[in-house]
Amino acid sequence: MEYKRSSIRVVALLGILPLLNGCAAVALTVLSVGAGVATGTSVSYTLDGVAYRTFTAPLPQVETATRTALDKMGIKVEATAKTEQGKAIKAIGNERDIEVDLEMVTAKTTRIRTVAKQGVFFKDRATATEIILQTEKVLDMDVATAIGHGTRDAAKAVGEGVKRVVKSAPDDEW
Repeated sequence: MEYKRSSIRVVALLGILPLLNGCAAVALTVLSVGAGVATGTSVSYTLDGVAYRTFTAPLPQVETATRTALDKMGIKVEATAKTEQGKAIKAIGNERDIEVDLEMVTAKTTRIRTVAKQGVFFKDRATATEIILQTEKVLDMDVATAIGHGTRDAAKAVGEGVKRVVKSAPDDEW
């Protein structure tokens, strides 16, 4: 009788195991998304390693910022093409093929999607993320300079980690 109960438990556990296999992938995905939010990267990822983010800036401005970011990172732009939704940039850096897609969501909003491929199977999520973060820094510098809240030197400080540079002025001038 005891042997029969043990056998039933073993069979039940073996029957459940295939169903639990996907739980690890789901848990890892949830944990990695939570880690990104907790660290403040504000970059999202697809399950296959593609990084993406939406900026409140027109497509031409995001394209210029992306090209500047790639140049700062030492990544050479090889080709640019128009797509149905915006632009596609193909670049190369130290054994990595970089793809950047810019999609115009509205006239003032652009979505950037980056993939850094190293070989056939490996995708470098860190490099894809850094391209987006460097693009964000360039956009922050441009905004600080354009709205008159800083000089080019002050805007450069934004790129070095200062989030807001505000010009000193009497309260009545604002």
